Amino acid sequence: MNDDAVRGDESNESAADPQAEIARLRAQLANLRLLANTVPVAIAYYEAAGRTCQMANRRYAEMFGFDERSIVGRPLEAVIGAAAAAQIEPYRHRVIEERTAAAYEREVAGADGITRIAEVRLLPHVDAEGTSLGAFVLIADITHHRRAEAALRESEERLAKFMQASEEGIVFHKDGYITDANPPLLALLGYTLDEMLGRLALEFIAPEAHPQAAGIMAAAAETSYDSIVLHKDGTRIPVQFIVRTMQHQGQTQRLTIVRDIRDRLQAEQRIQHLAHHDALTGLPNRLAFVERLERRMAEARASGESLALMFIDLDHFKRINDSLGHAVGDTVLKTAATRITEALRAGDMVGRFGGDEFLVLLAPRAGAGVVAEVGERLLATIGAPLAAGGVTISVTPSIGVALFPQDGATSAELIQHADQAMYRAKAGGRARCRFFEAGMAEAALAELALESRLAVAVREREFVLHFQPQVALAAANGDAAGAGTATGRPRLLAVEALVRWAHPQRGLLAPDEFIPLAEARRLILPIGAWVLNEALAAAARWRDSGAVTAPVAVNLAALQFQGSGFVDTIRAALAASGADGSMLEIELTERMLLAQPREARDALGALREMGVTITLDDFGTGHTSLAQLKDLPVQRLKMDRGFVAGLPGDEASMAIARAIVQMGHGLKLEVVAEGVETEAQRVALAAIGCDALQGHLLARPMSEAQWLQWLRGQAGANGL
Repeated sequence: MNDDAVRGDESNESAADPQAEIARLRAQLANLRLLANTVPVAIAYYEAAGRTCQMANRRYAEMFGFDERSIVGRPLEAVIGAAAAAQIEPYRHRVIEERTAAAYEREVAGADGITRIAEVRLLPHVDAEGTSLGAFVLIADITHHRRAEAALRESEERLAKFMQASEEGIVFHKDGYITDANPPLLALLGYTLDEMLGRLALEFIAPEAHPQAAGIMAAAAETSYDSIVLHKDGTRIPVQFIVRTMQHQGQTQRLTIVRDIRDRLQAEQRIQHLAHHDALTGLPNRLAFVERLERRMAEARASGESLALMFIDLDHFKRINDSLGHAVGDTVLKTAATRITEALRAGDMVGRFGGDEFLVLLAPRAGAGVVAEVGERLLATIGAPLAAGGVTISVTPSIGVALFPQDGATSAELIQHADQAMYRAKAGGRARCRFFEAGMAEAALAELALESRLAVAVREREFVLHFQPQVALAAANGDAAGAGTATGRPRLLAVEALVRWAHPQRGLLAPDEFIPLAEARRLILPIGAWVLNEALAAAARWRDSGAVTAPVAVNLAALQFQGSGFVDTIRAALAASGADGSMLEIELTERMLLAQPREARDALGALREMGVTITLDDFGTGHTSLAQLKDLPVQRLKMDRGFVAGLPGDEASMAIARAIVQMGHGLKLEVVAEGVETEAQRVALAAIGCDALQGHLLARPMSEAQWLQWLRGQAGANGL
């Protein structure tokens, strides 16, 4: 049976049964509708003559607010709107008149209020003779695609702008080959974009960093890590890579941000340096020095070698800061650090321990002779004059030495013993080098105990005053033993109040045993206040009893004199005791007056207005110039006992004593010699015209009862 026969049979059957044919056609139509409504495309057919809709699937009808039945027969303008119809007219005309397909995109405002981007295709429908009967309309919603493309373009544009604007290097590569790079990266590496495109990214990374970079590329890991890139000239540049995967130029590529970390590494190195070095001098700080010391000690312990640790402290450095300022003090410290470093040998180590203290560790096998030689070199080098703050100054060091292993088994013990040796060097006159001795530790412990007990003594007022007279010498009638009055009897010039500590266990302690410690710990302030008040109270008692009216002399500490409200303190003490200013003599050192000359002059002027006598103590040991001395309201000079001790046999001491007396008299000042112990000294002083003396020749320091008894004895002998 051929196909024609079959078709003929079917035709005959259809003709024979019209109802069956209708049913078949309806089934086909239903299938076509189902198909039309199922495909994700809006479909419609418009006839050419009236431009009315003859058929539409559900998607098309609902797009414009109709259903499949109500849209049929409606003209194009009624379905899509007059404006849209005018917009697409060129395309409709091409399809109907030229009988060719057309395609375009446009925004379609749907009945649901949502505007979509539609891809529209118009297909011509012609008959056998080529006459246009209508047009098929197929509309695909491509909103999602176009928006995705727009987002991608926007993202690409943002990325392009970011790459151009970023200060950090950015490079894209695919499968390891560079596809793009921004200007900062090109500037960092010294290449042009054309020179980099298409080359392997690994070519620009240091060879030793290839394995890490290649591994991260292969794993497509998103991470950050430090690496090294190579400049075109071969310079190695430390960088940080921040690696991500992203879309670029329509492809999945690897993005790498290349961050130059040279500044960061330099900052880290600087921080590391500061953590282990002193910011002012650049020397290793205490922490770093101790770490190195302990390593050296471990090595020496293993090898059986010895080490020498030197503790260096600058003498009177605080005075430089107080008088010349911290800027000058910093210059002195930096100069000292440089001089110490230059004076050392290869293998020696130096560090700043803190403040004006330095530590030096000599190389192994430095015997006592070598240590002493280095010490002498340091004393000479550090103590050389230097210019700072417009003046020339000289700062001497005191040096203590402790040896390992005999003087300490640990770094702390070794440093402590070197420190103790340094303090013994200071106590021995400063500007010297001293080795640690076994007894120093016990002495330091005793000093610590004394310091602790001194604080209790201040609280409990465990102090007493002793008194020593100052008696005028007379040159009347040419007799050195003559009188200081018209009647020829010696005259009592003043009586000096000298503090003693009534220690519960050790008995009476002289000032030299506790005053330096009190000054160092600022306990001198309450002690000095007590001495002033007690001395004035005693002077008032003597006056009221008729015993004596000579002034009582009180030594002032620098902290007292330089403290705020000093003059008010004196005024209050006078008022509290009932004494008047003429009953008080203040003894000050040259150094105290030089520290703040203007303030000192003003304070002394106020004291003179109260009637207080001002004496310059220990004269000849400081640096007071004649110009300064003539401007100060001073009444007496007290010749230092060091010059008196050599009289009369030492010619230099005699010459100095004579010069002091002549200078004092030239300035109309009385000159008092202290520490006079022999008759020969008294005769020599009288011969050069010294005005008064004080010392054991006349009387040792006495308790108040002993002093009053001595005074009565002198009066009974008609001597005062």
